[in-house]
Amino acid sequence: MLTKTKQGALVVCLFLFLFVVIGGGLHLNPGGAFLAAATGTPLAIHVFNRRRAGRGVEHNPTPSPRSPGSERSVAEAHAGHPRASETETFVRQ
Repeated sequence: MLTKTKQGALVVCLFLFLFVVIGGGLHLNPGGAFLAAATGTPLAIHVFNRRRAGRGVEHNPTPSPRSPGSERSVAEAHAGHPRASETETFVRQ
């Protein structure tokens, strides 16, 4: 695992690389090159981290519950309520 100092140095190097390559390759003025590098650096880091963390694991955007049996549907949660049968009768009609 990299230390914070090494991570910061890598981020700065990536920013400078993007600043020079994008700015020079697209013939941008310094402001445009800075903006492109400033927006491209976090994007490149995110993509790298996502690929590195997702080795062989499918990404699930919804978090799973701590215990799989703890989730109940709304109908199950209110099944013991005295008016539950009235609601079911009304819905069937």
